[in-house]
Amino acid sequence: MNFLKDKKTIIGMIHVDPLPGTPKYTPPFSSIVVKAIREALLYKKAGIDVIGLENMHDVPYLKQQAGPEIVAAMAVVAYEVKNTTGLPCGIQILAGANREALSVALAAGLDFIRAEGFIFAHIADEGIMDGCAGELLRYRRQIGADKISIFTDIKKKHSSHSITEDIDIAETAYTAAFFLSDGVIVTGGKTGDSADLEEVKKVKKAVNIPVLVGSGVTLENVDSYLEIADALIVGSYFKQGGYWSYGVDFERVKIFMDKVNEIRNHLTHK
Repeated sequence: MNFLKDKKTIIGMIHVDPLPGTPKYTPPFSSIVVKAIREALLYKKAGIDVIGLENMHDVPYLKQQAGPEIVAAMAVVAYEVKNTTGLPCGIQILAGANREALSVALAAGLDFIRAEGFIFAHIADEGIMDGCAGELLRYRRQIGADKISIFTDIKKKHSSHSITEDIDIAETAYTAAFFLSDGVIVTGGKTGDSADLEEVKKVKKAVNIPVLVGSGVTLENVDSYLEIADALIVGSYFKQGGYWSYGVDFERVKIFMDKVNEIRNHLTHK
């Protein structure tokens, strides 16, 4: 997990175009790879620390699984992005296809995965998501992927948490750490929604592992989050017009990273 260090890491998201076999897929596949590489290089040029990959265009998602065509496609895209940029990279495969993500990360030489449904259970768009920590960490050991970090969503966006409404987010984070999560991710209610700053503070106090903010980070609130969190995952804000499904906007990323570097310098000399 050296890529997090103490630098207040910024992870820029690439939302890979619809993949083969999904309703919105448009061939050829090679164009998907080319676009992902292009966006990755824009991120690198703008000074991003880490790149995240996600198959968010593959709606509607399967529940806690993904077909071999998705695994193969994401492995190709991820390998090319990692080797073209040389930056630390991670992946999430929706919805909750955490074993598949881990397999891709190992094959492509990535550094982390983002896993949902790690502990407890919640009701997602796709149905009930069961906890997978025991199975996932055993699988990581079996395939020799121990060096790949697993960052886990807690009280995840796009979900109902009525099943666990008597367990607050701090206790949820503590449980994730107890179950050997490498870092916990706090989000807002849906893509682009800002995470509650007070919840981020509670989670930070509850665990001794990295705390990441996973949605709703903007130029206007980045300073508040960087005061507390160890890393920020930014997707929507870095896209044209601030909408997740559009392409990466170099100028938005560059201005954002310039501000981040100013904040880092301030925090370092505080």
